[in-house]
Amino acid sequence: MTDPRPRRIAALVDGLSAAHLDGLLLTGLSNIRYLTGFSGTSALLVVTPRDVVFITDFRYQTQVMEEVGDIARVSIEASSLWTGLWNQLAGLTSVKVLGFETAHIQHRDFQRLVEAGARWQWRPTADLVETLRERKDEAEIARIREAADVATRALTATLPDLRVGMTELQVAGVLEKALRDAGSEGFPFPSIVAGGPRSALPHARSSGRALEQGDFLLMDFGAEVGGYCSDMTRTVVMGTASDEHRRVYDVVRVANERAAVGVRAGMTGRDADAIARQYIERAGYGELFGHSLGHGIGLEVHEAPRLARTAEGALPEGAVVTIEPGVYRPGWGGVRIEDDVVLGADGPEILTQFPRELIELG
Repeated sequence: MTDPRPRRIAALVDGLSAAHLDGLLLTGLSNIRYLTGFSGTSALLVVTPRDVVFITDFRYQTQVMEEVGDIARVSIEASSLWTGLWNQLAGLTSVKVLGFETAHIQHRDFQRLVEAGARWQWRPTADLVETLRERKDEAEIARIREAADVATRALTATLPDLRVGMTELQVAGVLEKALRDAGSEGFPFPSIVAGGPRSALPHARSSGRALEQGDFLLMDFGAEVGGYCSDMTRTVVMGTASDEHRRVYDVVRVANERAAVGVRAGMTGRDADAIARQYIERAGYGELFGHSLGHGIGLEVHEAPRLARTAEGALPEGAVVTIEPGVYRPGWGGVRIEDDVVLGADGPEILTQFPRELIELG
């Protein structure tokens, strides 16, 4: 398989030229991983039209050779990465104006640029690499597909073990063990397990509340494979579903299905959001769907593009996005059904192959 990193770096260099920059200092670890393959937690990266300089510390001197290889000139620093940065920059000719990532630099590090790095001109930049990351290549999609498969296998293994009386935290423990057993390298975010009235909290923290008969149980979780994430949600009922359970659930299910097959590369994020939102509004639950339809996933569980009422940008071919409509009634409960969808040239492909029909447990 062709190494994608030179192509990614070349695309970034084109972006630097368009932004009238001599180079870019990268501090965002996901962006650094995208360009170099490095999966550690301590690194600085400088990209110019002539040089790619990677700076890390002693802990990663073996790992960096395995992951980064010869894509960059590697400097292992014994003391401070920033001291190494100044030394490396001093050796780069024709580099005077450098960009920095406004979304990924702490204020104390910005002060370093202004003070210790005062011999260079620093310019704020936003989304130079994130924009490149929106469009996934075949290898990236394969990893997300595998992460989606890990997540669906974990949920399949989890559901038979769930019982009334278990706490949300116990359910999360069963689910997260199943994710590890299925091959997940980690958890892209803390698993959301919320039962009964707490299922109306879109981003609830799993708690010690015990599940009761007749509760909705919402589970939002993901897997990680090769650094790439999946993100899925299913909502089930503990015991027998009431007519009201089924009515609300079916509205969300149909909204999910319509959006998952209707979203297309080239449409705006706003138009994609409207596929589900308009259906939920016509059903009379519009005020109870307060968040956006979805977001991109990849090396991070939340990345561009956005599928939202305010998202005017076009969805690129190759993007992998979530489709996650929900209805949340405070004090009663909520339903969310979330799938991961790749926007291919021939239309959308759903990666999270798990049934959407309402499941009753116990």
